[in-house]
Amino acid sequence: MNTYEQILTQLNENPKTWLITGVAGFIGSNLLETLLVNNQKVVGLDNFSTGHQHNFDQVQAIVSSEQWDNFTFIEGDIRDLKTCESACNGVDFVLHQAALGSVPRSIEDPITTNENNISGYLNMLVAAKNAKVSRFVYAASSSTYGDHPDLPKVEDKIGSPLSPYAVTKVVNELYADVFARTYGFKAIGLRYFNIFGQRQDPNGAYAAVIPKWVASIMANETVYINGDGETSRDFCYIENVMQMNILAATSENEEAANQVYNVALNHRTTLTELFHFIQDKLKARLPELKETELLYRDFRAGDVRHSQADISKAQTLLGYEPSHVIDEGLEEAMDWYVNDLK
Repeated sequence: MNTYEQILTQLNENPKTWLITGVAGFIGSNLLETLLVNNQKVVGLDNFSTGHQHNFDQVQAIVSSEQWDNFTFIEGDIRDLKTCESACNGVDFVLHQAALGSVPRSIEDPITTNENNISGYLNMLVAAKNAKVSRFVYAASSSTYGDHPDLPKVEDKIGSPLSPYAVTKVVNELYADVFARTYGFKAIGLRYFNIFGQRQDPNGAYAAVIPKWVASIMANETVYINGDGETSRDFCYIENVMQMNILAATSENEEAANQVYNVALNHRTTLTELFHFIQDKLKARLPELKETELLYRDFRAGDVRHSQADISKAQTLLGYEPSHVIDEGLEEAMDWYVNDLK
């Protein structure tokens, strides 16, 4: 039994109360499912700016009625301090996922990105500190590495941010460090790399690449790759993210607190390779699909050329053991993508 399995066993025996911000979103709803399945009490906060009611419906269909009754939902905005304070009341752990993602969106509208990702984040930090929660785990980002050239990315070596979104994520880490030094408040940042899996939204201008390409291939539409196809990413399946959030929240290792960790696999996949992975898995399920046209276009502003994470820090301090590599994650997620998009 690994560290994660041991913690889940302990949590089932001694349930805690968790707050998930952004609970109606992709990662938030997966955290909700994982915690409810393990008989935890969950408070969720979301304003539905990027989350969806149908994510709740899917979770409710998976868990038992008794487990669903352990979920309390607050429709509200992290930009309102009183809402954050109400949500944090009586909570053991905060998993702060609420944010406006997307590099292109931040370039188009840096003010709204800042309001959500910095002002809203600070509201949650203050509310959690005042409520004396045991641990504040927040969604950081691999965009923090900016223009630093080294691969794989190591947590203590970052470059200059390449987008307003990246700036907000750097500021999140700075605030967490100041709160640790000033107030003794325990926070852990998780630098998500390219996360994918069930309930990831394929629609909209800022959809993540995997669900967007699945939708395009199934609709017999052209797939576009920004750049020459050699841009690479460390794609990480959602189950690995569940593990890291729960490990970060519950770790009793004093050295593990007030740190940031990469959440990834330490593996690079090019965009062209990713396209062929997706196409092959879809054709295995839907042999009637036509050959997809693949077109390359200009590089996208603010994008990092290559991304790969060193995960040794998470392995050493938290006991992180990724359960899925990219092929296993795509295989597990593809049935959901296909069924959801039909």
